[in-house]
Amino acid sequence: MEEKKGEYVEGLARGLKVLECFDKVHAVLTLSEVSRRADLNPAAARRSLNTLERLGYVRRIDRKFVLSARVLTLGSVYLRSANSEELLLPELRRLVGLFGESASVATLDRQEVLYIASYSEQRAKRMMATAGTTFPAYATSLGKVMLSSMGAEELDNYYNKVNLQKLTDKTLNSPEDISEQVALVRELGYATSVDELDYGITSLAVPVKNSAHQTVAAINCSAYSGRVTAESLIEERLEELRVAASRVERVLASHPALMHSLYLPQ
Repeated sequence: MEEKKGEYVEGLARGLKVLECFDKVHAVLTLSEVSRRADLNPAAARRSLNTLERLGYVRRIDRKFVLSARVLTLGSVYLRSANSEELLLPELRRLVGLFGESASVATLDRQEVLYIASYSEQRAKRMMATAGTTFPAYATSLGKVMLSSMGAEELDNYYNKVNLQKLTDKTLNSPEDISEQVALVRELGYATSVDELDYGITSLAVPVKNSAHQTVAAINCSAYSGRVTAESLIEERLEELRVAASRVERVLASHPALMHSLYLPQ
């Protein structure tokens, strides 16, 4: 969408970029690290950090910075207004009750899948997702479903922006290989992922669509790779997963705030 002159607040954008610098790996950052990760000059990074500190979203420890607990209020506003977890968790609990392990609903946010609801038995010692978690789209079954909704131009734009890292020896990290798999997902109507995001995770995902039949989210179930295969997930869980997707679609149709907060294909 073309930006109107004067309608874009650069200072706000910088502040949000600074907040997004922090993650599990980068929980404590120096000014120079914030400057580099946010792609801001040091003076702009310093002003943003000072403003966020005054507002209570950042704390200073000596010459390093950490997020304060107040940042949680930003995410909780979405959870309260869209009511995402309360609306989606019943169906995820049903899936976990049937098959165990975990089930999630996610949408696409730039180059990553963003989890908006997740439910798990938390038995396995492996990477777990909660609402707000992001993972590289190309390495997850949820992400492959979302990528399959893209046209050629949008997919090319995705490849131009994403950093295709080899997360495991099973991760596909070339545009040619990913495009081939995405085309297959588009044809089959489901996606699988085996040890591509992390070792020990096998998952199956299907699309969640709006009334215009556009994919706005995806729903998956996952299990420990030592107990299942992609083929067994397809045989045993695909039908119920599609039932769950249909029920989630009805929930979204009756809750516009949640529906309109999700990814919309271009």
